Amino acid sequence: MEALETARGLLGRAQRVVVLTGAGISTDSGIPDFRGPQGVWTKNPEAEKMATLQYYVSDPEVRKRSWRSRLENPAWSAEPNAGHFAIVDLERQGRLHTLVTQNVDELHQRAGTDPAKVVEIHGTMRAVQCLSCDERAPMERALERVRAGEEDPPCRTCGGILKSATISFGQNLVPEDLMRAQLAAETCDLLLAVGSSLSVYPAAGMVPIAKESGAALIIVNAEPTPFDPIADAVLQGPISELLPTLVRPES
Repeated sequence: MEALETARGLLGRAQRVVVLTGAGISTDSGIPDFRGPQGVWTKNPEAEKMATLQYYVSDPEVRKRSWRSRLENPAWSAEPNAGHFAIVDLERQGRLHTLVTQNVDELHQRAGTDPAKVVEIHGTMRAVQCLSCDERAPMERALERVRAGEEDPPCRTCGGILKSATISFGQNLVPEDLMRAQLAAETCDLLLAVGSSLSVYPAAGMVPIAKESGAALIIVNAEPTPFDPIADAVLQGPISELLPTLVRPES
């Protein structure tokens, strides 16, 4: 496979690799993506309302649905897959500079990636945050209250609205995370984009920034992306099979 050999060569020469991951890297762990053929929003457009701040804040029914949905989220029982472990291998080789993830499942950290190298650009589902006083707590505490019968548990400190510590549509990203992601894209010698549709900004904006800064670009994804034409190598197929083959040098 010519593209794989090209990608291996590029990765083999790279010293400062930045990885950008999207929902596609976690689908083999049993977590559905959002925009793919079997995506959460593809199959149920109403679900997008639960991820939109305006609806979440203004409609108690949307919040109640969100809490029920959080209880049933497949991510709670998900385990890292071979794709996540391949990025750990890249770190052990001493070449992973930064991992910017659009995912909120923390599977990268659970696989063994150094949390200090991870930028969770869209936050984490494993914490809950008050929209009024900003207090954070483990998500499990809030879920226990839902299991005990509270349909829309308020903040115990100020009575404000609680939401998972993820970035919803209409919510600002954390400026420090944005700066880290941009700096990583500007200073890497190779950007490896994995399992992302590369259609959600500002994360997708890392691709042109890296290319303009002279970095090589490898895209690994199940579906085509808008940036395939400018990539140095495109690997299309199952990520948990392709990524280990790419990252682990042949013995």
